[in-house]
Amino acid sequence: MRIIFFYFFILISIQPLYGQNKVHEIKIKKIFNQALTNGKAYDWLDHLSNQIGGRLSGSLSAERAVKWGNQELLELNLDSVFLENVMVPKWVRGTFEYASIITGPGMSINVPVCALGGSVATPAVGLRAQVIEVYDFDELEALGEKNVRGKFVFYNRAMPADLINTFEAYKKTVDQRSLGATKAARLGAVGVIVRSLNLRMDDYPHTGNMSYGDLPNKMRIPASAISTNGAQLLSSMLSLNDDLYFYLKQDCKNYPDVPSHNVIGEIKGSEYPDEIILVGGHLDSWDLGDGAHDDGAGIVQSMEVLNLFKQMDYQPKRTIRVVLYMNEENGLRGGTTYAENVKRKNDNHIFALESDAGGFSPRGFVFEANEKQFEKIKSWKPYFNPYMIDRFTLGGSGADIGPLRNGKTVLSGLRTDSQRYFDYHHASNDTFEAINKRELELGAAAMTSLIYLVDQYGF
Repeated sequence: MRIIFFYFFILISIQPLYGQNKVHEIKIKKIFNQALTNGKAYDWLDHLSNQIGGRLSGSLSAERAVKWGNQELLELNLDSVFLENVMVPKWVRGTFEYASIITGPGMSINVPVCALGGSVATPAVGLRAQVIEVYDFDELEALGEKNVRGKFVFYNRAMPADLINTFEAYKKTVDQRSLGATKAARLGAVGVIVRSLNLRMDDYPHTGNMSYGDLPNKMRIPASAISTNGAQLLSSMLSLNDDLYFYLKQDCKNYPDVPSHNVIGEIKGSEYPDEIILVGGHLDSWDLGDGAHDDGAGIVQSMEVLNLFKQMDYQPKRTIRVVLYMNEENGLRGGTTYAENVKRKNDNHIFALESDAGGFSPRGFVFEANEKQFEKIKSWKPYFNPYMIDRFTLGGSGADIGPLRNGKTVLSGLRTDSQRYFDYHHASNDTFEAINKRELELGAAAMTSLIYLVDQYGF
């Protein structure tokens, strides 16, 4: 009799939990069905990419994107939609760049290059000099001013192909792009050429942000990226003739900061309106392509979270806020300004999710959380098993939400299958045609499901 009573007690204890789990499973299935059959993400991205295009901070296209994002959020009939003032840098590429490898009088080979964001221009007639090839800063320093002065420094460190996590491979090489010009200028170089941060061999040069730090204006030198095929060719030719010359012409320019905006919309929570759950991406992009993967995909996926909740008549317990950040690519002004205002207003953000890994198949999420928070999060993995989006790990979340880091707020980033991401990252082939509709929609559904669970359980 005692055994029967014991099993009866266990049964009635777990029944409510089982029922609750079933409700969440049904709700998440409905989220995925809705995203795949009636979502707006793909059409939104079509307009953002093909009607507005590349959205470099400070440009007319960036401001058109702000107006578009604001209007689309208004049409969702959210509880509030508003703009947040942000001052952003303004850098203009000018006419497209030209470069060639010169092997002798009248003998040259054109190679694909593009100016790095923030770089200064060459003289109007271009810049011609010999080339010194290096793979890291230690090698550069060892050469010394004697061997570097008056030359181009060619940074030819490739992304490590043996690292499965392509973002880790990126981290192993990005310093030559961001700091290379400053290091070379201090040794008297006249310019830098940086191998594109890309794992495949192609003819697309990849731009990206660089910094001169506190280097005086008169010491600043032009910085350009060369395609991986171009880098391979230049390296091979240098191995045969280290006396060859390189020619570069670019007329980019830096201007004073200009005003722009973050775009913000939210659904107020019905029970805990002061607890804010944030989802977002960055509205700006580089100017070579149309920024479909980086980060148009993250923008429309974040907007889709609120759209799906509205379509399903879901009233969240907590406030769900979408933020379309401005200026992630060359300054992070949107993220830092938003975080400063959060601190000033003492807003309580319990969770922030960013999508900035392209519109590829979602694999899971990465979290910045303490042990207790992460244990709760891991208990939600079974909800994502049927969709093969159940890789939950600890690690870095996202650049725009990083300034919200305070030891309490849980930060998260959508993680996609990243093997193709750096084929497009910061290059002219990052266009709408590179987007797979179903993969984009699965990412939006995964994000909405995670936001739903955070709203239901809190921390």
